[in-house]
Amino acid sequence: MDFSPVTDALAVKSFDKVADICDNLMLQVASEGISFHDDWPYAIHLLGFFYVDDCDSARFLWKTIPTSVKESNPEVAAAWRIGQKLWTNDYAAVYEAIRGFDWSQDAKDMVAAFSDVYTKRMFQLLFSAYSTITIRDLALFLVMTEDDATTYAVENGWTVDAVSQMVTVKKQAIKREQKVDSSKLQRLTEYVFHLEH
Repeated sequence: MDFSPVTDALAVKSFDKVADICDNLMLQVASEGISFHDDWPYAIHLLGFFYVDDCDSARFLWKTIPTSVKESNPEVAAAWRIGQKLWTNDYAAVYEAIRGFDWSQDAKDMVAAFSDVYTKRMFQLLFSAYSTITIRDLALFLVMTEDDATTYAVENGWTVDAVSQMVTVKKQAIKREQKVDSSKLQRLTEYVFHLEH
């Protein structure tokens, strides 16, 4: 079985394409009637879904993985532990699941990239949910030391009050674009004019 499209995507760090490539390969191989379950890179496939924040597809994939593969391949089980923590929104445990396994060389870069992407997602979640947050809570959410969390927040434009140990979120101005073009506005004007006369 030729997994070169997957290995090529991993080599050039196109992790956002891995899940789609795996899906397409799986469909192709299944349509040809080739037995693939024992050789399939399920851990990479699951991690690809997590990278693009598609936990639903990862769950469906998990349900299709044969029990023998789940039991014989610890990396697949380790990847699924990440998925379980994502599914239950156990933010700190996601990082524990990432760090709690010695990943293969193929998966190591992808897991590191996912960890970075996940930190950015968490930061964005905090950005939308809080106007101020304690340094301690920020560090807990991002699973960092307080110094690292403070540095990360400052690098992203937040302000830190060392006295109160609070971080203030820097809200960015929301840019609203006009979504109505002039032809639609003209038709609406004509319609209203027609109704009034």
